[in-house]
Amino acid sequence: MAEPTPSRLTPSAHAPVPFWRDIRVIQIFLQIVFVVLVVAFFYLLINNLVTGLERSNLPIDFGILTRPFGTQISEGQMDFNPGKSSNLQALWAGLQNTLRVVSVGLIGATILGILVGVGRLATNALIRSVSSVYIEIFRNTPLLVQLYFIYRGMRLVLPETLRDSIQLPGSVYLNRRAVNFPLVQGTDTVWILWIALAVGLAVGIGLWVWRLRVQERTGQPANVLYWFIPSVLVTGLVGWLLSGGPLDVQTPELQGFNFSGGDRLSAEYLALTIGLILYTAAFIADIVRAGIQAVQYGQIEAARAQGLTQAQTLRLIVLPQALRLIIPPLGNQYLNLAKNSSLGIAIGFFDTYNIANVIANQTGQSVTLFASMMAIYLTMSLVISLVMNLVNYFMRLRER
Repeated sequence: MAEPTPSRLTPSAHAPVPFWRDIRVIQIFLQIVFVVLVVAFFYLLINNLVTGLERSNLPIDFGILTRPFGTQISEGQMDFNPGKSSNLQALWAGLQNTLRVVSVGLIGATILGILVGVGRLATNALIRSVSSVYIEIFRNTPLLVQLYFIYRGMRLVLPETLRDSIQLPGSVYLNRRAVNFPLVQGTDTVWILWIALAVGLAVGIGLWVWRLRVQERTGQPANVLYWFIPSVLVTGLVGWLLSGGPLDVQTPELQGFNFSGGDRLSAEYLALTIGLILYTAAFIADIVRAGIQAVQYGQIEAARAQGLTQAQTLRLIVLPQALRLIIPPLGNQYLNLAKNSSLGIAIGFFDTYNIANVIANQTGQSVTLFASMMAIYLTMSLVISLVMNLVNYFMRLRER
């Protein structure tokens, strides 16, 4: 009996693939080559820059950050000493001013954008028309022009001299330079109030969770706010009484050529913050409108069939589903707002960019200051991106 002939398809009949034809080896090799080329390219650029600056007798020197700043900063840190404070402290003051604008701008733009976005879909023709006109105006005109318009308008409308300031209820004074208002400061016993509010907040969150579980078990409305708000207010009132006056109010008074006491917001800060809020809210409103319209209309019809009002349908059914679509593009608008805050230099606001520009003019170290600015704005943008990614992660739709 003849022996069977070995098949040509057995593994022993195949020769191994040479490494220069292995697709995995080729991919790794090309990635290494790409990284080497990128590193070499940037090394060439930086080396040419450093060599050129040294030939021009302008070597990169980060030691200039320790030199005195030499210019008064009329925004934010009122105890800033231009003769003794360093350039690094001046940059820190500018960063604080930038964060003041960005934090208030993010909150204001979000609230206004949601209201205008909902108003864009309102059944009332007047509200819908006003929302549409607002969006089209602020979305289709440059932010720089809007900042000039707001700033110049404020300077034209408000009185020039402090003595002619417009006085509002609550010891609030408006003039061309700033808005002066009462300053609320904590006394030595304010910690009692903070502890009481923290306890009230913890109790309120516990009641919130308990009411939601009751709703799931019995089907009765949770009415979480009816339980949350009184718990915080009652504990806060108890803390206020126990502390015996935890807050001290200083009202501004005109003495000589300036106001003493209280606090102030400069006209530049107000113009920049208002401009960023109005400009960014127009884009957020369109994002909110698109997110709401992406919710299936059957969801709204089902809510109405359950007897929910229009406000309850929007709050409980539409917005929670629309948020998952709104959050990713909303993060992009937050980043734009943070970066657009550098336009404050156009109206004389002392933010990071303006102060870095002053230092660069004083020292001639433009590369050093622009590298510092890029690091500051990059860090701020990465923090905002991280927060929005976390929010997007917790708001995602969980499926089995």
